[in-house]
Amino acid sequence: MLKSSIVITGATGYIGSQLLLALLSRFSAEVNCRVITRKSSDCSFLKSLPVEIVNADLLDPLALNEAFKGAETVFHCAGLIAYTKCFRNALYDVNVLGTRNVVNASLHNKVCRLVMTSSIAAIGASEDGSPASESTTFQEWQRSNGYMEAKHLAELEGLRGLAEGLEVVMLNPGVVIGIDGGNMASVSSSNEVLKLIYQGQLPLCPTGSTGFVDVRDVAEAHLAAWKQGQSGERYIVVGHNLSFRELFDRLGRSGGRGVGHTVMVPDALGWLAGLGGECWSLLFNRPSFISLESMRTSTRHLAYSNTRSVKELSLRYRDLTETFKTFTA
Repeated sequence: MLKSSIVITGATGYIGSQLLLALLSRFSAEVNCRVITRKSSDCSFLKSLPVEIVNADLLDPLALNEAFKGAETVFHCAGLIAYTKCFRNALYDVNVLGTRNVVNASLHNKVCRLVMTSSIAAIGASEDGSPASESTTFQEWQRSNGYMEAKHLAELEGLRGLAEGLEVVMLNPGVVIGIDGGNMASVSSSNEVLKLIYQGQLPLCPTGSTGFVDVRDVAEAHLAAWKQGQSGERYIVVGHNLSFRELFDRLGRSGGRGVGHTVMVPDALGWLAGLGGECWSLLFNRPSFISLESMRTSTRHLAYSNTRSVKELSLRYRDLTETFKTFTA
């Protein structure tokens, strides 16, 4: 049987590595996998896997054109997550220009389908606090958030590829959490924060809310989008809408500590923390999830509807207790 050729960008990252393992676990007899990595990437995770490793940077169009040769499907999982102002240009370069190059390379090589990892950051926010859907309008206040704006513009690149004849499906995961003990690349800043909450070492809690999803469910969503997603559509991938207070409380109970003492972050303290994150990021030239914009966003009450992903992709989301167990495994 002739195998399908699959290319994955970001396969050494949190979501991309989980997708790769899920793909090989379920479809290894049907696919040949090629993973695109940067020269600086830690590829130790890939050495024991039946994959072809190709070094190519998202910002090198010629290298991507060569790397995508013969591909039928591309999973574009690579991207930059940062919230501080000093990384705004880098966010645009990696997430927007990088996606533009991926789309162009896909078109050049006549790729059949591009599955893009986007984010709820690109989803609009409802004005009345009701769960946002895939069609909710992107708000003006979101443009001041560099990460939200970059993911929004990256989706426009995907839609441009759609207009030029490429099948494009976009996935919009919420805050991705959980650890797969069988995946040595299953690490993220979100999980580090959740570990601190689980251990009772972080009593300060933001006042807002957002959507959360298990990383294993995100991997399953990518496979479902590949097989049955509608081209031109985006799918919100959120298992649970929770206030941060609810998240703290449930994590505490799962750790056997009870609810414990949690203090809601005052506006002034949030501003100071955000300012500290900006200074840290500028000083060490590293992305930070704590910034002035992220602290402002964490005070908003955001929620997201997963109706389309459940109906059209047949997704079944894990219970949070199953996700929280991964922090003690």
